[in-house]
Amino acid sequence: METSIKKRKSKTVYLGAIQIGGDAPVVVQSMTCTDTRNVRDTVSQIRMLEEAGCEAVRVAVPDEEAASALKDIRKQISIPLIADIHFNYRLAITAIQNHVEGIRINPGNIKKDKILEIIRFAKTQGTAVRIGINAGSLEKDLFVKYGGPKAPALVESALRNLDHIVSSGFENIKLSLKSSDVATMIEAYRVISKRTDYPLHLGVTEAGTLIPAAIKSSIGMGILLYEGIGDTIRVSVTGDPVSEIDVAYGILRTLKIRKIGPDIISCPTCGRCEIDLLALTQEMERQLKGIKSYLKIALMGCVVNGPGEAAEADVGIAGGRGFGMLFKRGKIIRKVKEGDFVRVLMDEINTMIRDGKEA
Repeated sequence: METSIKKRKSKTVYLGAIQIGGDAPVVVQSMTCTDTRNVRDTVSQIRMLEEAGCEAVRVAVPDEEAASALKDIRKQISIPLIADIHFNYRLAITAIQNHVEGIRINPGNIKKDKILEIIRFAKTQGTAVRIGINAGSLEKDLFVKYGGPKAPALVESALRNLDHIVSSGFENIKLSLKSSDVATMIEAYRVISKRTDYPLHLGVTEAGTLIPAAIKSSIGMGILLYEGIGDTIRVSVTGDPVSEIDVAYGILRTLKIRKIGPDIISCPTCGRCEIDLLALTQEMERQLKGIKSYLKIALMGCVVNGPGEAAEADVGIAGGRGFGMLFKRGKIIRKVKEGDFVRVLMDEINTMIRDGKEA
């Protein structure tokens, strides 16, 4: 699977051992929704995110107790830990001292001199810093100047805060310019991508529950990624953050940016469908949960487009009346009873993964 997308050239920064920017792949992030002060619950959720494929995780740090908990959390997880800081610069310093790999600061609610205090500690510890511009907490002077949290306001905020930090000799920086308005977010990232070469973290903030979040994120981030813009991404979902990971990889996989996870091709069904395709697809999705290997799997309900689509897949079924033809990379393997579809497909998939013959 190859992409014709020409990725924007950006500086290389490091979030712990993970490279961001440069020639590195787009990194998938998420954020816990647990109380960070509850170490057990937070670690449990992070481990579920790790299992789903999350590559870096952010946690809220509302007070000193949460900042102190970071040390214990860090010891029990495998992916880089990012502390989300608002208002109190001392929490950022405590987080850095507790060995988080990154911090996210919002310049709209931390004074400039205090930001430099944070940077001084980050420089000593090798901590990455995300300058997180957010339409909901834009600096007041820019809000007034532009008549609201418009794209030019977000860009000016990002550039002036970037200049402020870089002037101190610190460059392990990535930027984000998030908005709940997709058009504003797209415009802001397009402009900032031409004004600086620091890595960009993409996201549509406050995107809602799973379906609205998937739609907004796929449009907003998908357009930018297709234009080569973006080095890390986070799909923001109200609710279980584990659901964010499937959407994020789905976006990257659809654009052929990253070759990871099963790509299920299934028809929408119509009057020609003579198998229970919905049940088959749902069960295959359940069985394939957590698999990282890339495979194109076709689940087709009839003989019109079914054989053609299945022939293009690594493995697939083209259904008929209670039966289906099993295809494997363009070749018909055998006829299979409908009741055996899942077992036969999973046997083939597991064999391909075991033998290292996935796409």
